[in-house]
Amino acid sequence: MPGSRSDDKNGYDGVSRRSFLKGMGTGVVSTTVIPAVASAKDKIDRISQSSEGITSANITLNINGNDHRVNVESRTTLVSVLRNKLELTGTKIGCNNGECGACTVLLDGKPVYSCMMLAMDAAGRQITTIEGIADGGELNDVQKSFIENDAMQCGFCIPGQVISATALVSEGGNPGEKEIRKAMSGNLCRCGAYPHIFKAVANAAGKGGR
Repeated sequence: MPGSRSDDKNGYDGVSRRSFLKGMGTGVVSTTVIPAVASAKDKIDRISQSSEGITSANITLNINGNDHRVNVESRTTLVSVLRNKLELTGTKIGCNNGECGACTVLLDGKPVYSCMMLAMDAAGRQITTIEGIADGGELNDVQKSFIENDAMQCGFCIPGQVISATALVSEGGNPGEKEIRKAMSGNLCRCGAYPHIFKAVANAAGKGGR
């Protein structure tokens, strides 16, 4: 699944984070149920089909370190399961079309748009939502930096922003402004708080706001 970077290290040179996430998301949505079942067969069972021809199954999703057993239709997106079935409402739905990044979660440590991923395809993967970013109730460095740098206005996009920033900071190193802008390019802020967001990410990464 897609990560948030488009640098050489991750093998996505020349591809923007937004286009890569959208492209992969579209590919996920267009897949049939069979490959999804085959790739995570130990996490998906009791597959059934309704009279309308809609396939559903019981799947296990590992979210923030805990397994959750849910029944989903083949067309159900990950964000829908998170919000409507598991009540993890920190993950927001903005455009619902892989454009704004409000629904960003970590999948095996890489940021993805959960509105563009089928829940079935997330079975057997490690999913981290904004609720799982804090460590034992203690805010992580990115969350603290967002608060310290007033990197929010309405706050609607902030969960996705924090998720993407956490993925970047967890890679280590000292990303400069260009790298930060590139890593955060898939997350839109309607309030236009980008200067504060970039400063918060830089501070969290140890760059002193540069």
